[in-house]
Amino acid sequence: MEVTVIKIGNSRGIRLSKTLLERYNIRDTVDLILEKGQIIIKPLSRPRKGWEKAFMEMNVNGDDKLLINDIFEDENFEEWK
Repeated sequence: MEVTVIKIGNSRGIRLSKTLLERYNIRDTVDLILEKGQIIIKPLSRPRKGWEKAFMEMNVNGDDKLLINDIFEDENFEEWK
């Protein structure tokens, strides 16, 4: 796909169409990879974004209890030595 390099302030850049942005899930930031004379634009994936806040809210609500015991009755700690 050929695109025109445009002037943006003192810099230059390219415009990406809405279709491309949606198709490749490009939001506010991208990862720019410089490799073998090429520039690769890759969408940043942040699958755990917001988890810290959610976990804090769970703690405040008392909803962060273990669902299963962290130590089992038949667990043998000797094999870990």
